[in-house]
Amino acid sequence: PPGRRVQSSKLGPTPPRLLTEEEYRLQGEVETRRALAELRSFCQSPEFSAWTTVSRIQSPKRFADFVGGASHVTPNEVSVHEREFGLESLFIDEELFKEEEDDEEEEEDVSDSFAG
Repeated sequence: PPGRRVQSSKLGPTPPRLLTEEEYRLQGEVETRRALAELRSFCQSPEFSAWTTVSRIQSPKRFADFVGGASHVTPNEVSVHEREFGLESLFIDEELFKEEEDDEEEEEDVSDSFAG
């Protein structure tokens, strides 16, 4: 019956399930690897204009190394990324948060001593 169709369309599509943090990280790694492989493959194909590209990029040697199979990131870039976004940064954030809590507790103790 037509009435049912109208009712079901009001409900709308069910929202997609959100990824867990682990699924998000894994999907990012998989998709990045796939995209880098596609890019490398395209750069090795006959329709790719190497000279035009090389004339427009900052590090031609690094690009050529990448097309030849080298990593798209340097060890230094990896360590900077780990420092900023890795477990180390989470630990540092936690320590800063702890210090703020400790400071608040000390302030309360100081105000109590003046009240007496």
